[in-house]
Amino acid sequence: MEKFTTLTSTCVPVPLQDVDTDQIIPARFLKATTREGFGDNLFCDWRYKEDGQLNEEFVLNDKKYKGEILVAGKNFGCGSSREHAAWAIYDYGFKVVVSSFFADIFKNNALNNGLLPVQVTDVFLDQVFATIENDPEAKIRISLQDQEISVVGSNLVENFEINPYKKLCLQKGYDDIDFLLSKIDEIEKYELMEKD
Repeated sequence: MEKFTTLTSTCVPVPLQDVDTDQIIPARFLKATTREGFGDNLFCDWRYKEDGQLNEEFVLNDKKYKGEILVAGKNFGCGSSREHAAWAIYDYGFKVVVSSFFADIFKNNALNNGLLPVQVTDVFLDQVFATIENDPEAKIRISLQDQEISVVGSNLVENFEINPYKKLCLQKGYDDIDFLLSKIDEIEKYELMEKD
């Protein structure tokens, strides 16, 4: 995984509540066994019309919105536990998802795959949506070290919570196996002590 420290980026707003994992990545695309290529089908049923043409009204097809931060409505990632939803968002190019509530399984899947879910208050989320609507070029800054999200050039700022272990893994670019390998010397010393 890539290391995550800070990110400053424009945003893509999806101001819809209760977006479930089947809307994020429809079930018909779950046959692949590797993580690559899922971004092509992110929000597929919203991005494309039934005839396969681009739905110009959907935000991912609107060229004025771009960036590495997806700003989503409340209760993002609900529904089934498919890890592919986090894969699709990350593979598309997003590094952060901001919402006022995440389904627990989605949140854990995101963290396990290098995607940072930033949970904010409803009030702050509304302010971020309003900021992006007024200025699609507005930038959000995420500091993982400080656990802080802010709108650049404004006084809008809020702290967010994250599991300390997952924070460390994101900062180091570790998955669970990488973390264990980083402790191999300590593990070997412990095993030698146990044998004595």
